[in-house]
Amino acid sequence: MNIYQRRGVPTIINAAGTLTRLSGGIMRPEVSAAMADAAGYTVDMATLQAHASDTIAEITGAEAGYVASGSAAGLMIGTAACLTGLDAGAMARLPDTRGLKNRVIVPRSHRNSYDHAVRTTGARLVEVGLPDRGSGAGVRDTEVSDIAAAISDRTAAVHYVATRISQPPLADVVAVAHASQVPVVVDAAAELPPQANLRNFIAEGADLVVFSGGKAIGGPQASGILCGRKHLIMAAALQHLDMDVVDDLWDPPARLIDRSRLAAVPRHGIGRPCKAGKEEIIGLLTALELFVAEGDEARHQRWLADARAIADHLADVPAPVTLTGQDDPTAVPKVSVHLATRAAAKALHDRLVDHRPAIHLDVSDYRSGTVVLNPMCLRPGDAARVGNALAAALG
Repeated sequence: MNIYQRRGVPTIINAAGTLTRLSGGIMRPEVSAAMADAAGYTVDMATLQAHASDTIAEITGAEAGYVASGSAAGLMIGTAACLTGLDAGAMARLPDTRGLKNRVIVPRSHRNSYDHAVRTTGARLVEVGLPDRGSGAGVRDTEVSDIAAAISDRTAAVHYVATRISQPPLADVVAVAHASQVPVVVDAAAELPPQANLRNFIAEGADLVVFSGGKAIGGPQASGILCGRKHLIMAAALQHLDMDVVDDLWDPPARLIDRSRLAAVPRHGIGRPCKAGKEEIIGLLTALELFVAEGDEARHQRWLADARAIADHLADVPAPVTLTGQDDPTAVPKVSVHLATRAAAKALHDRLVDHRPAIHLDVSDYRSGTVVLNPMCLRPGDAARVGNALAAALG
């Protein structure tokens, strides 16, 4: 019996993808072993985060990096860094942003539930542009001129959500923001693969970029990467680390926190509830190195084998089945089952959830009658179990 069974918690088969509500993915044995090893020792957390910064900077091309408890945590402390800079007094006041630059510009088509992490800092989002293409009213979206017109002396940052279809282009947003000395914070939580994105957003000029540690990277669920400009990473670290320190005895690594730039030592910051433990930091760094070493092609083939196995089980079902992403090594191959109605898709979902163990699918498009199987979080043998259960459910 596994640990969950011993505690009476049923396990599931996750064919939906790296969703947090379904506990995300499954870590490699090397990652679990590294976390267990890390748990047996104590370290100075600033020293460990400085090491993490070095590793992340080397892999991403950023000036510095940091590990927080998730991508949302990274968004929050990254935004806080843009609001306060290295001002210890401003750090102590957050989320009270009176007297600070507290406006964060965001293209209206980039708004989503996760930007609550930005607003948690006390920042006020300023929406710009019209998402005509998203609403079906036309082909246009927010344009860089909309962002330029919204920048004022109260602007702390531009918030940009990266997807394959995001508009306007990031490089154009960076150019107009930097013309007014405004940093750009990129939410790229789920933008891996392709692996090249670890460097692409930084190369395009983003000042801070956030990646989830528990999705494609395969690290702990409660981990995320923040990378970017050194002074902003420093400001984020100061609002995240345990700052219950004796002033004249505190000597953090200068490559992470340069004390000569501080007029005062900050107190516990707004990011303190988002701490990352030594186990999560070591686990994430181990997973990140394994992710880079594996490469897009090998990773794609691993996922594709499971997707094809599921599709093969569905060869004779009455519903149309498609396998996408077969020929693109930077894509996640997925199996889609196209049912006649929304009711039929819901019935299939319900039947699979009632299966033992429960099988969860990607139902984000179920209103159109489509359910999708994502292989990223499958364990060995799960593809056959999913294929058999689907074939039985579909008759």
